[in-house]
Amino acid sequence: MTYLIDVINALALLSNFVIIPAIAYGSQLALGALGITLVFGILRFANFSHGDLMAFGTMITILITWLFQSYGLTLGVFPTALIALPFAIIITALFCVLIEKTVYRFYRLQKSPPVILLIASIGVMFIINAIVRVTIGPNDRRFFDGEKFIIKAGQFKEITGLNEGIAIKSTQVLTLIVTIITLLLLFWFLQKTRTGKSMRAFSDNEDLALLSGVNPDKIVLITWILAAALATIAGTLYGLDKSFKPFTYFMILLPIFASAIVGGIGSPIGAVVGGYVIAFSEITLTYAYKKFFIYLLPENLSPTGMVQLLSTDYKFAISFIILVVVLVLRPSGIFRGKTL
Repeated sequence: MTYLIDVINALALLSNFVIIPAIAYGSQLALGALGITLVFGILRFANFSHGDLMAFGTMITILITWLFQSYGLTLGVFPTALIALPFAIIITALFCVLIEKTVYRFYRLQKSPPVILLIASIGVMFIINAIVRVTIGPNDRRFFDGEKFIIKAGQFKEITGLNEGIAIKSTQVLTLIVTIITLLLLFWFLQKTRTGKSMRAFSDNEDLALLSGVNPDKIVLITWILAAALATIAGTLYGLDKSFKPFTYFMILLPIFASAIVGGIGSPIGAVVGGYVIAFSEITLTYAYKKFFIYLLPENLSPTGMVQLLSTDYKFAISFIILVVVLVLRPSGIFRGKTL
């Protein structure tokens, strides 16, 4: 009986520091990877500005949240950012359309190779980064309000009588709920609506889709609107769960790209699966398992060290290693991407 309680304590510990954070982080990566995979599937280039587009969308959410808060408009136990998010999506979508008209459209009409568009996206990345830093500054910005925890570790210990508690943040639950709703709406749009079917046809065979009467300008426009919406939602959820700092969004571009490529770039389902694969890999490989094994092993076998495979400093290096391995062994990814 005592050993069973120790096992439950070990599982509670693992849930608190690995499983729950990885699910929330994986959801955020999945939404970011979906934006990249949509642009790649339709426009045929890797959009390196997507991380900073997430930062831009989050910045707009923060500014509108602050505006609402200044007027005393809040959602009580829920973050005010939820009511700011739709407005931020609209503004970010308009911003994306502006970039498309002023930058990418020229190269598309010239039938430039994908590498040219990729280089252009790097230029756009630096421009967006500068806009965000000048507008809101380079420092951390916390914009979460409302109830922080659904259940605290101390409360969990009291209820269960265990030594280990599970703390569930409201942002983690919110991330999962918003991600599920967003995914359901996106997959419904791609599978059931005429525009979504046109996008899939355009992605599968552009020439045949054009012969069938598909309007390429409309498809490109919808693609950028969807990418802007996904970037804003992913960035806002990430900022609510952690904090907002412009440089951080540049850094998470690597795990987001790794997620898209591992799942199969161009495959929406692959992007979602890849997001969770990368998130769980990063967190499980950098967690210190000392206390976990103390619960499970006899006292004479209990570890004295941290039992940590890699330091948290190598978190993003894990994404890079997985990315390289997948590109070498299975370049098409888990779901063999390239089409919607």
